Amino acid sequence: QVQLVESGGGLVQAGGSLRLSCAASGRALSMYTMGWFRQAPGKEREFVGGISKIGGYTYYADSVKGRFTVSRENVKNTVYLQMNSLKPEDTAVYYCAADDSVGLQTTTSFYDYWGQGTQVTVSS
Repeated sequence: QVQLVESGGGLVQAGGSLRLSCAASGRALSMYTMGWFRQAPGKEREFVGGISKIGGYTYYADSVKGRFTVSRENVKNTVYLQMNSLKPEDTAVYYCAADDSVGLQTTTSFYDYWGQGTQVTVSS
């Protein structure tokens, strides 16, 4: 079983950048496909981006494509979400999640392990 802890959230002005980190313990992160999700107040949790455990394939939601980048550093057992050109509509709690499948899934039900989330607030 893997435990996940997100960090790096905060308050930023529109157009700014943040880098979120997701540190894993208990098992090697290289064993998992990793996803980033977010949930705004009153909305369902949605897929943001992810990276596969084999080949490092990445995939992003259309709303963040070209602005967000997911990367992984297996030596540090950490996955990152680099967020640039932030918009007020990016405001949400951001979660990382781990899935032991090979394929990169975009729905929450495929992910077995979740972090506690980190708040990102983008002011206009």
